Amino acid sequence: QVQLVESGGGLVQPGGSLRLSCAASITRFNIYAMGWYRQAPGKQRELVARITPGGSTNYADSVKGRFTISRDNAKNTGYLQINNLEPEDTAVYYCNVEGPFGQWYWGQGTQVTVSS
Repeated sequence: QVQLVESGGGLVQPGGSLRLSCAASITRFNIYAMGWYRQAPGKQRELVARITPGGSTNYADSVKGRFTISRDNAKNTGYLQINNLEPEDTAVYYCNVEGPFGQWYWGQGTQVTVSS
């Protein structure tokens, strides 16, 4: 059974940083693309960053230059480094993996709250 577990969320002041982790219990993690999504109250879930099996990345315009997605295939773990946090970044952050045959799996989410 595939399981994704996010961690690293919390309460942080504007301008602060967090590093989110997503530990995947999945065979051949290296063949999956991985994405980080977020959902703020009253809003739709949106993609903020994605990394392919080959390491190519793409970001939502709103987070470019502040968010960095990475992965460690040896540890079956993905990361989202978030710098210069803004109140608008407050949301539940979810990791997702997408397999080569259309498989999609989600984590349970981790709350990020940006407030002074």
